[in-house]
Amino acid sequence: MRLICGDALREMQRMDDGVFDAILTDPPYASGAMTKSGREQATSRKYTAGKGRCPYPDFAGDQMDQRSWGHFLRDVLREGLRVCKPGAVCVLTIDWRQLPALTDALQQAGWIWRGTAVWDKVNSRPQKGRFRQQAEFLVWGSKGALPLDRPVPVLPGVFAAAVEAKGRQHQTQKPLALMRELVKICVPGGRVLDPFAGSGTTLVAAREQGLDAVGIESVPDRKSTRMNSSHVKRERMPTSD
Repeated sequence: MRLICGDALREMQRMDDGVFDAILTDPPYASGAMTKSGREQATSRKYTAGKGRCPYPDFAGDQMDQRSWGHFLRDVLREGLRVCKPGAVCVLTIDWRQLPALTDALQQAGWIWRGTAVWDKVNSRPQKGRFRQQAEFLVWGSKGALPLDRPVPVLPGVFAAAVEAKGRQHQTQKPLALMRELVKICVPGGRVLDPFAGSGTTLVAAREQGLDAVGIESVPDRKSTRMNSSHVKRERMPTSD
């Protein structure tokens, strides 16, 4: 299990072709405001309900407008296609605002869009007179054909997993219970890439399933990662410019 400290696109450009069996990642959504000034706020302000202080560090990549964000994700996913093996899968989390733009970016990058599953967050905040914002989405695709005889179990289309309150170390951290299920889409013994590793939940889940995993994170704050230092090798790649 390895964590590379750096920019996702730049670090992926340094990787060899065809070395990963799956990409599982939670990219920055860049969707938390309706105005330019709101969008450009630090994430610790943008996603904090009320006036309380956010206990989690800010993270990068969330201040883009939708068009810029779509181009950025397309470029990252295009590199992801290159570094993956034929038949590899790609799974990305997203909210309702950016769902159409993400499915476009996935296909523009050359992946075959296979569908959308649902993450039921279970304990979402109620809003009187409105539907609960209880769901986020799992957009997935494959690099070319996806054989039906892959040694992978049948996975559900809806995953119920409550947002973790205790032990949370990143503002948008996904539940470990959710990621434990999602990594099962990778072939046994395979290699997983998470270009937006955050607190490292994907890497932890992959390790528990006996998978090799590589993560990239631009803000490698030890306080914002759940990965035990004895289990992960952190690297800061040298720059060539």
